[in-house]
This record gives sequence, C-alpha cells and structure tokens, in this order.
Amino acid sequence: MSERKHISFSELKNWEFCPHYHKLVYVDGIDAFQGNEFTAFGTAIHDTCEQALLNENKINHSDHFLQCFLEELKKLKELDLELKPDLVNSMRDQGTILAPLAIPALKKYFGDFELISSEEKLYVPIDKAADGKNFFFKGFIDVVLKTPDGKYHVIDWKTCSWGWDSRRKTERMTNYQLILYKHFFAMKHNIDVKDIETHFALLKRTAKKNNVELFRVTSGKTKTENALNLLNNAIYNIRKKRYIKKRTSCTSGYGCNFYETKHCSRF
Repeated sequence: MSERKHISFSELKNWEFCPHYHKLVYVDGIDAFQGNEFTAFGTAIHDTCEQALLNENKINHSDHFLQCFLEELKKLKELDLELKPDLVNSMRDQGTILAPLAIPALKKYFGDFELISSEEKLYVPIDKAADGKNFFFKGFIDVVLKTPDGKYHVIDWKTCSWGWDSRRKTERMTNYQLILYKHFFAMKHNIDVKDIETHFALLKRTAKKNNVELFRVTSGKTKTENALNLLNNAIYNIRKKRYIKKRTSCTSGYGCNFYETKHCSRF
C-alpha cells in the first residue's frame, strides 16, 4: 500500500480511539463495519439537506429523502446485511417528517444568509507536518453560510434520536471536528478565523418537538492548538508506523468492531 498523504477527521478519530484499530482500517484495508439502518438514514437526510439548500423550491423534501433512503437500504441488502423491518418503517416515517424542517430551521436560527457552499471539499496542507513532507487535511464541510454581519458559519449536520445532552455537546473529539474544519477552511480561503463561527445542526428522529436544533461550538485559540497538536501527533506516529493498542478501547460495547475477532484479540 502506498504511503498515505492525507488524513481526515474520521481517520484522526479512529486513531485517537486506538492506533491499532486505525492500522487495521487504513493500512490493512479491513472494513469491519459496512453500514446499517442508521447510516442509511443519515446519508439520506444529509443528501436531502444538501439538495434542499441548492434547489429549495425544486424538490419535494420528503420524497427526496424516501428515494435516497431506499437506495441506501438497497446497498445494504446487496451486502447481505440483515435489516430490522420495524426500524426501517419507523425511520421512513421519521425522515419524511424531518426532511422539510431543516432549511426553515436554518432561516429561523440565522435570519438572512448567503449560501457559500454545500459539501465543500477540503484538501489543505497541514502546517508543521512532523517530517516536513506535504501532508493534507481532507474533509467535506456540510454547509458554509455567510450572514450580513460578514461572519462565515461552518455547519455540520448530525442525525440522532432525541438529541444530545450537555456532555455530548461539549465532548472534546466531537468539537474538534468543527474546530479543524474552521481552521482549514480559513487557510483555504485566506479568511481571518475571527470571522468564522462553527455550529452543529442536530436532526432528531424521535424528538417530540424541536426536531432540528442548532447550537454554536466555541473554537478559540486554545482549543484550536489542542486539536492541531493531536492532529500532528497522529501524523507523526502514523508515519513512524506506531500502532500500539489502546487497551481501554478493547471492549465490544465501546465500539471496537474488531473486538475478539481474528484480526485483533484483546491480548
């Protein structure tokens, strides 16, 4: 396998979870997770939000969601993955209700805005890569808006059930995604970071009200430095091929898809 020249946030998150897990996925190319009903729902809602921003008055949001959702489910069936019919049916109903609510929620939260980009690709050189070689941060920003006060707003859609509690909203790695997006978006466009704000937009399947919740994530100098330090530390160790197991991640309940499989025994 050729030497890696870029890193995404999802890759960084997997490396932080466990460097050995990272090796299995990104170096050995072992894909232990192929998707499920929740990923199908999330992909369909994300695509609907994107198309609604680009063609708000030209698509039926609920119909578009259903079409995308069925296409994603078909892909899972082709992989011989077992789906839960009751869950699929409830997600169909939830998605058709949720799909038309995203754009009105943006308008209520921001007021007037200009759409700068949707699904904007980042492929930006990382400052001070450990060995001096070119290494890039790769990612896609769900939405960038600009408000009349001159501020840019980097937004990431997140699907969930009922919402996030305060701990999840302030969780370090969760926030680092937006912080890194902001940093590299500013680099790409030569924009002062002081003119960029970051937000999550929660798309809630099962909430009884407030189905779309937007909230701001603070992304000051200290948080940015911490996120970049983690990023550069990961790059350094990946280049050095240091893939030490993080034993605290060795439980099935914590999310390791390789737990007690032929690819990775705990010991």
